[in-house]
Amino acid sequence: MRLTLAALVLLTLNLPVAAQGPASPYADFSDRQIKALSAEQIGDLRAGRGMGLAIAAELNGFPGPAHVLELADKLDLSATQRERVEHLFAQMKADAVPLGERLITQESVLDRQFSERTVTPVSLEESVTAIGVTQAALRHAHLKYHLATLDVLTPEQVAEYQRLRGYAASQGHGGHHRQH
Repeated sequence: MRLTLAALVLLTLNLPVAAQGPASPYADFSDRQIKALSAEQIGDLRAGRGMGLAIAAELNGFPGPAHVLELADKLDLSATQRERVEHLFAQMKADAVPLGERLITQESVLDRQFSERTVTPVSLEESVTAIGVTQAALRHAHLKYHLATLDVLTPEQVAEYQRLRGYAASQGHGGHHRQH
């Protein structure tokens, strides 16, 4: 009887907590300037950083120009290779930064439509379509420079890049390297 009474008391004490349910994983997002983007994401978009947009290339043996430059000495890049990769990196940033700014603006517009309660089915479709187009363009901007960087490196440098980045040796470009 005592055990049952103790269990009942414990259950009753925990009822208010259980009734509230778990906190939303989005609870901390309510103070964000743009709800869909963290401050870090906004910074990355403004700086033209990849934010994982080129993982398909990166993990399949297509090195990115930013990381190649970080590892330039360990990859033993020639002066010509370094210059070409620096040029690719500059082009990538020139493409990505304006797209990142556009995405920030578009997400801000969508956020404002919801916060001001002015969103309509038409404005919603227009906003998310525009955001999707910009996200695709931004991803393409990063992926195409991974593709171009592969042409600058030797197969040995690509293999060393993979090793230095900690990727499995079995992964890679699958013999599709185009430089000879």
